Amino acid sequence: MALLLLGLMLTACAAIPQDLSGKVFTFPEETDTAHVILLPSRQEFKAVTVCFRSFTDLHREHSLFSLSTASSFNEFLVFKSLNEELNLHVKGNFKKFNVLDYKINMWHSICSTWNSTSGIGQLWLNGNPSNRKFISSGVDINGPVKIVLGQDQDAFGGGFDSEQSLVGMLTDVHMWDHVLSPCAIHRYTDELNYTPGNVLSWSALDFEIKGRVLIEERQRICYN
Repeated sequence: MALLLLGLMLTACAAIPQDLSGKVFTFPEETDTAHVILLPSRQEFKAVTVCFRSFTDLHREHSLFSLSTASSFNEFLVFKSLNEELNLHVKGNFKKFNVLDYKINMWHSICSTWNSTSGIGQLWLNGNPSNRKFISSGVDINGPVKIVLGQDQDAFGGGFDSEQSLVGMLTDVHMWDHVLSPCAIHRYTDELNYTPGNVLSWSALDFEIKGRVLIEERQRICYN
């Protein structure tokens, strides 16, 4: 009975959103198991903005943010491909965006937006906008959804491939149910007084860790 009560208590604690301000998720090794599951406040979207900051030394392709549904495992995916490209996938379609300033061993602020009415997607790297490109229109993202960090979903909630896993760090993950204005994206990029995500918020994040993923203090360079 005592063990059962302890298990229920731990489950209840895990379900309480956490303030991760100043923290990072560290993915320390190439794996097809370790990942973080994010639990959003809603399941259906006519528009999306996802922002996060990432750090890695990978030259190979890797997933940065993976949202899947039962009908499409690439429902909304931000994916670093080979060369100098970031791919934005929406509802199984995708466009390539050239990002010449995406360098290894540096923190990058990445925001991605999409609107189902226009079908237009756009990426912002460190406050600089990409070209606006048509990806998919006419159909909203309809849940239930599964959101995963650290792995690329090639099935609903699974189908991971170690060669597409992230080895690096992620922080300040936010998601909104609308397209942020350029000014709002700049406030996020510059770490100014921005409005947290109303679907996912780093300051009140509901999540589950699977495998070897660490929550650590974000390292900042000291010049003194």
